[in-house]
Amino acid sequence: MALQKINLRKLLQLFYASPSQRKALLRSDIRQERNKLLGFKESGGDFFGPFWADAKAHVAGNLDLQIQIPLRIAELKNTKRLYPLLRDGFLRWWNEKRRWRNESYVLIEQSVKTQFLLEEINCIVKIENLLALSISDETNKIIYPYFSEKPPLDTEAARIALWLLGEALEPYIVGDMRILDVLRAKSYGTIDCPLQGNERQIFLRKYKQLILEREALSKEY
Repeated sequence: MALQKINLRKLLQLFYASPSQRKALLRSDIRQERNKLLGFKESGGDFFGPFWADAKAHVAGNLDLQIQIPLRIAELKNTKRLYPLLRDGFLRWWNEKRRWRNESYVLIEQSVKTQFLLEEINCIVKIENLLALSISDETNKIIYPYFSEKPPLDTEAARIALWLLGEALEPYIVGDMRILDVLRAKSYGTIDCPLQGNERQIFLRKYKQLILEREALSKEY
């Protein structure tokens, strides 16, 4: 089952999608899994990976995202609509909201990623492609990106995501972490949505319900 090992951002999209959107996403996932088992080659690839790699390179000073995105669009035709929106959202956040009082920073080069096992349901949540910065005041900023157009990230979604990141990403502390809704140029930290102690219960409840919905839809195939 694909839900047994899934990226956090995809899980958040499924958790908070409308019922009709969630059903469509689950059906698409079931078809992809079925086609894979039948040996059919999947087309496309990682849609958001190239954009986020460019965003991190922009932060590191290795390229200009304004210049790079047209080059990406020429290379990847299906990105023509969404990549400019992602670029504008990211740059609005980076340039206007989150320069941390003009403190100097260094991009943490080693990959910050992990996998978190939820033992109660034997499922693994993948946490990858974080933007990790070491700030001059000897703190860190760990940014996890959310890319989906629908649904937008809300405070509960951000809160349960921050809880999971805090549990999974030792030795970093949850107070240094942010969830970034890239399209909307809005980031969330615990100062915006403080943890309430029930995040694990919410996360597990939504995950279990999602598994049940997917199992029911799988019977159609």
